[in-house]
Amino acid sequence: MDWYKEFYAGEGIAAKKNWIKWKILHHAGLPGIYVVTLSSNPQNLLDIIPSWELMQGYYPKSGLLAVGVDKGYENAMELAGMIVMDVYQKTGTFQVREYFLEKHRENTRRRHRWK
Repeated sequence: MDWYKEFYAGEGIAAKKNWIKWKILHHAGLPGIYVVTLSSNPQNLLDIIPSWELMQGYYPKSGLLAVGVDKGYENAMELAGMIVMDVYQKTGTFQVREYFLEKHRENTRRRHRWK
């Protein structure tokens, strides 16, 4: 699972977003925390996944790009709506997947510059 460099976080957990990311990456339990990812189904825009589900060894994490995190399912749904509207305001389209994948590629290329 990859994380978008400037991933979104709900108001209540914005100050702890990097700590929460670390806990999720290290398979620590975070009850009530939900991760917003690009949808595994190209027909949809985003998925909202409970963090405890990502702890399961069988869960298919490869290919996931996390773009947001929030506490509580309702808050995560609001955050997902905010993400979609933010992409629409920036691009004029609802091509959320393409927007984040392109931004993620740009960020990845910047980190791996050869000297």
